Amino acid sequence: MVFSKTRTSVQVKTEPEIAKMRAAGQIVARTLDTLRSAVRPGITTLDLDAIAEHSIREAGAVPSFKGYYGFPGSICASVNEEVVHGIPRSDKVLREGDLISIDCGAILDGWHGDSAITVAVGEVTEEERTAMQVCEQAMWQGIAAMLPGNRLADIGHAIESYIDSRGSYGNVHEYGGHGIGTEMHMEPHVLNYATQRKGIRLVRGMCLAIEPMVNLGQRHVAQLDDGWTVVTQDGRKSTHFEHSVAITDDGPRVLTARDENLATIAERGWPHPDG
Repeated sequence: MVFSKTRTSVQVKTEPEIAKMRAAGQIVARTLDTLRSAVRPGITTLDLDAIAEHSIREAGAVPSFKGYYGFPGSICASVNEEVVHGIPRSDKVLREGDLISIDCGAILDGWHGDSAITVAVGEVTEEERTAMQVCEQAMWQGIAAMLPGNRLADIGHAIESYIDSRGSYGNVHEYGGHGIGTEMHMEPHVLNYATQRKGIRLVRGMCLAIEPMVNLGQRHVAQLDDGWTVVTQDGRKSTHFEHSVAITDDGPRVLTARDENLATIAERGWPHPDG
């Protein structure tokens, strides 16, 4: 690998290295598909964590999250007002009408994949389903800005502009996306909102995790005493979507794409995840 000559040390990958990241991303994608199918009323978030760990290890990978700065789970399982970093628990039982955001990461041959989805538990309100769609589409808008020659700030501007265009949602500012590669969290930090600072210029081979968090209420959040779980201050529900993406000359390559994402990728004319 090489490093770009930017104001921050941003890892730039070769094509073979991006292919290795796609292999890790495929494990994450399959695990999230398995978890989506497992979500139902009565299951606990610790049950889901066990399913995820089995899926990742059976594929020959290692969960990125488990033990990361002491985090106890293989996934982050954030329910309703929990925005991110929810700790899987045996007493956290999913109920009809819940929203659960599942964030999953895997390491394969030293390379990371990281992705998140929000899943409705049974029937939820139209307002909640719309918020999920807004968050996911905001992620795609951010990914669309990942073009060589663009600036880092273009991603945040694209995400924020889309969210603002869809109504009164809380766009979480305190957390955002990040570089990814031989570590899960790398430079640069990727804001989900616009700033006057343009940030670094994007170049081919950079890989970023794009992950907006959209609240049904206000954007403000707080961290619980467990040191991990982030919740909305107003108690309203939250949504979270994420993909790991490589910048290429042909457009963004979504390294954690699931089969259900392939139509979106094809419609946008982006390269197939598998090259």
